[in-house]
Amino acid sequence: MKTQKIEIYDTTLRDGTQGMGISFTMASKVRVAEALNEMGVHYIEGGWPGSNPKDIEFFKVIKDIPLSNARIAAFGSTRRANVKVAHEDNVIKLIEVETPVVTIFGKSWTLHVTDVLKVDYKENLKMIYDTVKFLKGEKREVFYDAEHFFDGFKEDPEYALETLQAAHEAGADRLVLCDTNGGTMPDAMLQVIKKVRERFRRGLGVHIHNDSGVAVANSCLAVTAGAMHVQGTINGYGERAGNADLCSIIPNLKIKMGIDCITDAQLALLVQTSRFIDELANLKPNSKLPYVGSSAFAHKGGMHVNAVQKNPRTFEHMDPSLIGAKREILVSELSGKSNILIKASEYGISLHKDEINKVLKKLKEYEHKGYEFEAAEGSFELLIRKTSGSYKKFFDLEGFRVIIEKREDGRMYSEATIKVNVNGQTEHTAAEGDGPVNALDNALRKALEKFYPQLADMSLADFKVRVLDAKAGTAAKVRVLIESSDRKRIWGTVGVSENIIEASWEALVDSIEYKLIKEKE
Repeated sequence: MKTQKIEIYDTTLRDGTQGMGISFTMASKVRVAEALNEMGVHYIEGGWPGSNPKDIEFFKVIKDIPLSNARIAAFGSTRRANVKVAHEDNVIKLIEVETPVVTIFGKSWTLHVTDVLKVDYKENLKMIYDTVKFLKGEKREVFYDAEHFFDGFKEDPEYALETLQAAHEAGADRLVLCDTNGGTMPDAMLQVIKKVRERFRRGLGVHIHNDSGVAVANSCLAVTAGAMHVQGTINGYGERAGNADLCSIIPNLKIKMGIDCITDAQLALLVQTSRFIDELANLKPNSKLPYVGSSAFAHKGGMHVNAVQKNPRTFEHMDPSLIGAKREILVSELSGKSNILIKASEYGISLHKDEINKVLKKLKEYEHKGYEFEAAEGSFELLIRKTSGSYKKFFDLEGFRVIIEKREDGRMYSEATIKVNVNGQTEHTAAEGDGPVNALDNALRKALEKFYPQLADMSLADFKVRVLDAKAGTAAKVRVLIESSDRKRIWGTVGVSENIIEASWEALVDSIEYKLIKEKE
């Protein structure tokens, strides 16, 4: 590993929350900070105390929480025009929250100076200088974010450099070049940073947005050009197309570029941290993200799976365990015998050659009908067991009925009545639910819990419907994917039919049978 020191600065809790649909409670902000600290992030930008009470409360609480790796930063702006910095309320609040680090932004682009701030160029330079100088006088580590720096440099390079000079002379510890609009291409960025380095040799950082899809590449290239401070967010959260994604930047720096920015043990927490923060933000994880997405090390094509089984380097650019990820073998009509063998082995099922062929044939038949097993491993395990003869039936359906009723109060009511037979004993029961599928689920489990009490801790976690042939209108086939959970695991099951209730029933039965199989193991 190289000895080059690179600082990782996380702004998930401030810039990341400007992304659409992202918000953290104060308590969640604390939990995010603790997770980032554990993963080895060097700086955590907690928010803008001048903008809202929640951020002020966060800074108050986080002071009493010991952080072994990270330093907390408060974010704000330079003083306003023609206002003494000591009288600027937003700057005073940066001091009052008592963070060891303060990050402020100022204008580097003449367009913003004239059209947004509406001040002359010299006053803007004074605003930058005065604010940094004041904060340094308060014994803070001060980072200066040069907003819109690359756009500003393109239009007036000398003035953009003068804004950096003002912050530098005032004592800024870091000069952070921001591609705020996210429109700078890698070659242009390299040229600008090299020119900046001619005047400022130390303490350079970058803050890149992803509007052109090159934020991670630009951030890594900036390091090769001399930047030692990289800002970003977990999972690339942020306004518009988001910020540079630290979940890609960190492993790129450490694994690809050989820069020991965090420890091996901290790197192994990457996937866990990514999904934990998605959960706190109430977001579904993006399966397509590099490194941390669930598809990042997933293999579907039979030839690929066969090759990976022989040597993972054939279709994997790195060992997924280094970041806490794991290899996934998917099953579909593209699968080969290697996929089937690996999945059966995971389930503890031993298959003979002819059984493998039968499973593969059955899989392709089902997928031709519209089934999809990538997210329905519960149904796929049952398919293997049924085809190979290792399946045991837990109950027989004698019949069910679902009633949907709209009453005088305007509310919709759903009730399911069901009759099942377990080992020659008939159970007939009914249950209500929030909808027909929920009612059917409640009724089925109510009927079976007498025989299988372990079903009591199982619940329906998610329900998705996909129309398979929109041209057929209301007669189209639908695919229902159900996610179920208990205290140990989450699993998916699938059903397909022209009737949504029948498709749902099929997926529900699979979910229960899968639970009972796992309880026996």
